[in-house]
Amino acid sequence: MSGNVTSLFRGTAAHSPSMAALTRESGEAAGAGPVDFCIPCNPYFPTPAMFEELAGRLRDIVTYYPSSADTITAELCGLLQLPPQCVAMGNGSTELITWIDHLLVRESLAVPVPTFGRWTDQPMETGKRVDMFPLQEAGGFALDLARYAEFVRARGTRAVVVCNPNNPDGGYLHRQALVQFMDAMADRDLVVIDESFLEFADAEAEPSVVQEAMLRPNVVVLRSLGKNFGLHGIRFGYLVANPALAGRVRSMLPKWNLNSFAEHVVFMLRDHGPEYARSLHQVRRDRLEMSAQLSALPGLTVYPSQGNFLFVRLPVGAEGTAVRDRLLTEHRILVRECGNKIGSSSRFLRLVVRPQVDVRRLVSGLEQVLYGAGRGAAVPGPATGTGYSSGTAAVDRLVSETNGSGMRAITARTAGAGAPGIAAAPAPPAGTGTGMPLPAAVPVAPAAATVPPPAPVPQPAPYPGPVPVPHPAPVPQQPAPAPVPQPMPMPAPTPAPAAAPAAAYPAPVGPTPPGVPARGGLTAAQVRGTDGLSSVPATGWPNAAGMGQAG
Repeated sequence: MSGNVTSLFRGTAAHSPSMAALTRESGEAAGAGPVDFCIPCNPYFPTPAMFEELAGRLRDIVTYYPSSADTITAELCGLLQLPPQCVAMGNGSTELITWIDHLLVRESLAVPVPTFGRWTDQPMETGKRVDMFPLQEAGGFALDLARYAEFVRARGTRAVVVCNPNNPDGGYLHRQALVQFMDAMADRDLVVIDESFLEFADAEAEPSVVQEAMLRPNVVVLRSLGKNFGLHGIRFGYLVANPALAGRVRSMLPKWNLNSFAEHVVFMLRDHGPEYARSLHQVRRDRLEMSAQLSALPGLTVYPSQGNFLFVRLPVGAEGTAVRDRLLTEHRILVRECGNKIGSSSRFLRLVVRPQVDVRRLVSGLEQVLYGAGRGAAVPGPATGTGYSSGTAAVDRLVSETNGSGMRAITARTAGAGAPGIAAAPAPPAGTGTGMPLPAAVPVAPAAATVPPPAPVPQPAPYPGPVPVPHPAPVPQQPAPAPVPQPMPMPAPTPAPAAAPAAAYPAPVGPTPPGVPARGGLTAAQVRGTDGLSSVPATGWPNAAGMGQAG
């Protein structure tokens, strides 16, 4: 395989070749592929007994049509104590992201980067403007929701995405902070909270915002099943929203968009709630132990995570693609190199949490690749690396071409036509660098005698609880000094006057224009009063809000 590793990674449209492709290339028997630290999957679920049951039913599963999606969705909702009218199941979360983009996102979408690639790639493929909010390495890639809200308003972005925990870094946002953020974004067309990895979190007892999403006209929560159930190959996931939003997506899905494997697994789950809760508990324990072992490697930085993966920065001089290729060819270990993630580079790896026997193999492989005897820094530096990963310069270039303006043709047409409802991005001043264009300027006050020097930008810290965010203060109108090129700048909050009342987020700037899809939602009273929306009695299965935190 060693001679074909580069071509395998270059020849796939995904970030990594599939396990089937790797197995074919190696000539090994099925199930004898590399140890998988790449695909974020629960290694403890389903149980061996459940796999045996599925194997015994294989002939019927692959021979006959599944039930309708409504039947499968009703069973899942009974387990999770969710009203079926508020749920749409899809053939993987990617299918649902595609429909969210087509049906609910109009001209623009804001997304922090780095994050799951479909949130940037999908809307760009359909000509939307994607406003990228860069997470800072110096702040541990933590998302500051207050600054993100300011960024969204400055851009005039109509749809907003937050991944919690975020992929690839595993950064976590507390539920109350997200509820405040959703309230602050009430005048946006759409707010998506992607909770694909939330069931692995243990930072609080009830981390999900699904209950709040059902009561809001513009919020969608996305959930994955393949990741937490350990079954990526089945391709199933679901979204939770107000009945109008969920129904709009559900009405576009094919009648048999869910396969028979998905149906059999969903109907097996009722009898396996305790095993599932134990599997999540074990993953959380493994995450702590794996983080400690990796942190002991010299020069390797491990970021805090609430997902079932760890984001790590390689030591200086180590290039991710070379490390990845050597781990695969020399140690039969598959890892996720993050050079093709916008906002990341080849110096970062995402490593899935696995049992300790596999982690020991990973640590041994990294020690040999990074610090092997007689090799020094055993991987080539960026200047002599494989040359097919996206480095920081490539990321900056992509952000410069897309951020705040989307596809160039769309930008030109918008600027020329002045289409109503579309917030045109400000043109960068002459002489600025190639990073992210600055947001639209705030209203200016009368000229002052002097212009105070800019305050340093505070780095985001892990969110301990709700934090009031000041309103931006007026900026004195003075001739601007020559701008200094800087990659991917971010808007910095300006302290408010002492007399200004505290507020969690900036006040809404105005009502949503007519014709926005999200305005078809129902009020809280209507949701509670609609037939069929009452919660299903508890079954012992972890519900959608608590997610089985006990155990």
